Amino acid sequence: MLKSSRWIKEQAEKHRLLEPFVATSVRSGVVSYGLGPYGYDLRLDRTYRRPSGPPTLIDPHQADALHFETRSEDVIVIPPGHFILGRSMEYFRMPKKILGLAFGKSTYARCGVLVNVTPLEPEWTGFLTISIANCGAWPAAVHPGQGIAQVIFIESSDPPLRSYKDLNGKYDGQDEVTVARIQQR
Repeated sequence: MLKSSRWIKEQAEKHRLLEPFVATSVRSGVVSYGLGPYGYDLRLDRTYRRPSGPPTLIDPHQADALHFETRSEDVIVIPPGHFILGRSMEYFRMPKKILGLAFGKSTYARCGVLVNVTPLEPEWTGFLTISIANCGAWPAAVHPGQGIAQVIFIESSDPPLRSYKDLNGKYDGQDEVTVARIQQR
């Protein structure tokens, strides 16, 4: 079942579902963020990573933080055909029977900027790493401190066999922008 703003507010205030929590929808003069009717518009942090150095193959089996530079800016400009890895300002603590789905904001999509649909798995915790791509022909700006994606929360009728925590998920507890990893056995 899709969870409403009442449920999100209660979970944020009583169980720290996400912090910091903005209990209203902030819209004036910004890309909106905060609590919506059936979701939460998370904000983009000013620290991000972008590919650096000479062009090279980026392979999740060999992704290396050394191929990315970390930057921190008040306005992030993404060149055409490029992407960055951003981070949410909010820290999430997902309940065991809840799946979150983060979708890009339509305001940015109308500028050619797409945010990868990203799951927030049951019992995952951390700041969300967000892949943001400029599919347009011109440079595009994204604005830290403002909305970048909306998370909807869906509850299952029964718990999963194993949660993200049970599986020792490789991105659990992340507190910085995290590049792709393949879990080693």
